[in-house]
Amino acid sequence: MTKFGLLAAGLLAIPAIVSAGDIQRVKSASDVTATMDALEAVVTGAGATVFARVDHAGGAQKVGQELSPSQLLIFGNPKLGTPAMQDDPLAGLFLPLKVLVYQDGEGQVWLSYEDPGKMLGRLDGISGEGEYLKKMTGALAKLTAKAAGE
Repeated sequence: MTKFGLLAAGLLAIPAIVSAGDIQRVKSASDVTATMDALEAVVTGAGATVFARVDHAGGAQKVGQELSPSQLLIFGNPKLGTPAMQDDPLAGLFLPLKVLVYQDGEGQVWLSYEDPGKMLGRLDGISGEGEYLKKMTGALAKLTAKAAGE
């Protein structure tokens, strides 16, 4: 394989991540339900606790309204979240972590989450250099990439 072919193959293996300010978006290769099932599996497989799975489109349907497929997973790991809340109790407003899986107007499915450093960095008691922020950020990137089919 040529150098160009190796580079192209390597680039194809990188998840399609789009940053919109504090929000990270990862393009999925599957539909919303399959992507959310994969996300839930990798989250529990990583030892985190799933607290809730919210079906926004299902809720809309129950009140006679339409919404593109959209589900939210709420999960966490006390080993990472507790130190953040010890540094600033207001971190509990942002934790546990959340990932939204939704289908956009063009039919593309995305996994989206708020960057932990930016989300928690707004709080007075939390340093942007905190080890738990690095771990949360890395975990979210890995978990969403796996769930996206990368």
